[in-house]
This record gives sequence, C-alpha cells and structure tokens, in this order.
Amino acid sequence: MQSRSHAKGPFFTAATAVALWCACLHAAETCRADPGWKAGVASVVVTPPSPMPMAGGASPAPSTGTIHDLYAKALALEDAQGTRLVSVTMDICMIPMELRQAMEEEVARRFQLPPESLLLNASHTHSGPETRPKRVVLYGFSPEGIRQVERYLVWLQGKLIDVIGQALEDLGPANLSFSRDQATFACNRRLKTEKGYRMAHDPEGPVDHDVPVLQVKGPDGKLRAVLFGYACHAVAFTNRNICGDYPGFAQRAIEQAQPGAVALFLAGCGGDQRPYPSGSLELAERYGQQLAEAVGRASASEAHPVRGPLRLALEQVALEFDTPPSREELVRQTKAMQGIPRRRAETLLKQLDETGTLCKTYPYYVHVVRFGDDLILVALAWEVVVDYSLRLKKELDGPNVWVAGYSNEAFNYLPSLRVLQEGGYEAGGSLLGYTRAPSRLAPSVERLVVEKVKELVEKTRPSSCDRRDPKATGPAER
Repeated sequence: MQSRSHAKGPFFTAATAVALWCACLHAAETCRADPGWKAGVASVVVTPPSPMPMAGGASPAPSTGTIHDLYAKALALEDAQGTRLVSVTMDICMIPMELRQAMEEEVARRFQLPPESLLLNASHTHSGPETRPKRVVLYGFSPEGIRQVERYLVWLQGKLIDVIGQALEDLGPANLSFSRDQATFACNRRLKTEKGYRMAHDPEGPVDHDVPVLQVKGPDGKLRAVLFGYACHAVAFTNRNICGDYPGFAQRAIEQAQPGAVALFLAGCGGDQRPYPSGSLELAERYGQQLAEAVGRASASEAHPVRGPLRLALEQVALEFDTPPSREELVRQTKAMQGIPRRRAETLLKQLDETGTLCKTYPYYVHVVRFGDDLILVALAWEVVVDYSLRLKKELDGPNVWVAGYSNEAFNYLPSLRVLQEGGYEAGGSLLGYTRAPSRLAPSVERLVVEKVKELVEKTRPSSCDRRDPKATGPAER
C-alpha cells in the first residue's frame, strides 16, 4: 500500500471564504439564467489503487505515496431541446487516443450520447499516473510496468463511465452564469538564449492569466458546480508522490468553502506556461489557493446569464508533418544512438518496412461548444501553447470566448507558427518520446487549427429557431 500524507491547513482563511462566497450567493439572486437548463454533477476517486509508474518524466519508478486523492468529475448539461453535453475533467497528465475512442463507443452504447456530447479534459498534473502504454514501451519500461499502465487505463475507463452515468442520473433544473477573473502565477517558460530557446522563466513572454468560471446553481440559488480554467502546467510540485498539484489544491479549496458543490478544473492553453517560482508542495498549495480565490472573486462579481441552446461540433483536422527522416538517417540513428533515441529510430524503421512510408498527417480533435449567444467554449487537443488562446479570444466574433487545451486527446505539443519558427522543446524537441510523429509539425499547423475552429464556430451559430422561447413545444432545428 502507498503511504498517505495529507496536505495541511485551510486553503482559504475563514474570512476570505465567507466574504467571497456569501457575495457569490448574493450575486446569484441578481443573475438568473435560462430556466430551460438541467444539470447534474458527480465525482469519483481515480487515485491508483497501488503504486505504479508516474507521468511527467515517464520514469519507470513507481509512486511512493499520496499527497491527496486524484478525481474524475463529470458535469452533465441538458438544454430545453434535450441536447446534452457531458464534460469530464480528470486529475491525470495525458489522455491517450485509445481512451478517447473507447469512451466514445461506451457513452454511445450506454447513454446514447454522440461523440460531440462528450468533452474530456486532463489537468496535466505531472504527479499523476502514466496512462500511455505505447510511450512506456519506447521508454524501456519493464513488462510489469507496461502491464500496470494498461491495467490502470482499463480501470480508469470504468470509473469514467460510472461518473458520467451518475452525473446524468443527477440531472435537475439549473441556472448557468459566466464570469472571469485573473491569477498571475503562470509565466512563459521559453527563454531565448545564444544557443536557442530553452525551458526557463521568460518574464517578457506571452501569458494568459484569465480564469474563466461557469457557475451552475439550483433553482434555490445554491451553488451545485463550478467549472473553471487556467493556462499553466501543473508542475508546481513534482516528486514520487501522487498529487493533483495546484489544480487539485484549488478544487479542494473551493469545495471546502462551498460544501455540497463540486469544483471542476478545465486546463487551458498552458503548453508553454509554468508556475513561477515552483518546486515545493507549499508553492502548489499557495497557487491552488490563489486560483480558488480568483474563482471566488469571479463568482462574487456580476456574472452573465448563460442561456441555451447548446450547439456542439467535434471534428478532426489532418495536421501535416514536416519532412520525415530518411531510411539512411534512421539506420544511422540505430547504430549511433542508445536508449530512447535508438528505440524510436528502430520503431520508425519497422513502420517504414511494413507500410513503405511514415505518417504524413495526424487526426487532431477540435471541439466547439456554443451556449446560445452567451458563451463559446473551444476545446483543443494536445498541449496547446498560449498563442492559440490569445489569438482566438481576439479574433472570434460574438459572445464570451473560453479556450481550453488538453482536451479529448493529450498526445504532444501543439506549437504555433511563432513557436515552430523559434524552435525549442515545444516546437519539436519533445517528439523524442513518440513514434506516431516521425518529425515535427509543418508550418501549416496554426492555420489549419484556427481555420477549423472558425469553421465549427460558424457551424454552431444559433439560428432564429434556436432563439425561440425554451418553453415552446416541439424540437428545435439543429
């Protein structure tokens, strides 16, 4: 069994909690949303039941303890026309494609949910369990270590199905509202040096300090759930102990301040962002408190009602890879290199022998959720750099825009054109641990993703039929 050490102390002071959340309840009385909404929420522990390899650095060494439990949480929403969205947030590092595909099949079979009604998001805590069986093979894990990762992935899938079912069973009348605040502990981590860009604190680099907040209240005004986001790597504290890092501490703080409510963290475009400074459990707790306080301030401010209908779109765009390595180059690498680089070259050579080619494109998820005329949520896959969030919030016309990363699949980094041109880890250096990407992405990447986002935003634009009285009978046009 893993030893457990529990985090100390309240994350809000009593005065802070009372002031912020009493103001939140007062704001609830002045801000009523569309009465056609139904909402349900549920939470389940997904802490590995026994020590296992951890994510982050992909080390085969097992976890040695638990700071606090990890959770998967589901928020189910249903509009007046019966369209449903289930958002599932998880205290894990990465979402493999295999998990997304398996979940699509299961929710369709059990709950009749189409793919666009399922949104998965990982907090990207580096102090969580490894979930990528194919990657650990490349990292040289033992057969037992690989089996542990595979078993956990199956176990996790069952937990996710359970929590989705519980949230759907919990559906009841609700009011939705949206607000935002800021937290300032995220910093850009791409520092320009004489030898190129390296992973270090860059105080002049782009950041996105927004804390978007979706509040879900019952007809009595009581807070039932709060979905909130932030763009920053969950690496304030990393060692061999299981921990949700700052997002885990933030969720705990909110739930302690608001008994009975469920807090769900939706990771933003933090691919090139990290907490500064970092490196201790105390800092992870501090940043969690700062984020929870930002959520409290947003909740206490004048929130905007969020009305329906829900309009959903989930599609894949084929991202292009740059020029792949030649057979001669791969052969050279198998002879000149050791460890992970050699195993990667050997795997790519095998692909070349079996198929005659290496992958030229990769199917990339783009998910758009539109809440009537009031809110657009853009959920992007992979570790998205902050440029996408800043650009999309500036260029998308209409209501409030919320941009999330780490959604539906978290495979590798999604660089912008700027980051690709600058080079560095997020531009392609991270690909050493993957074989599904034979080379870094082509310069077309940002154009392709942004074009697909705008296409889906236009596709989900409400029609005149959508804007009718939600109490009217008969199905709306979709």
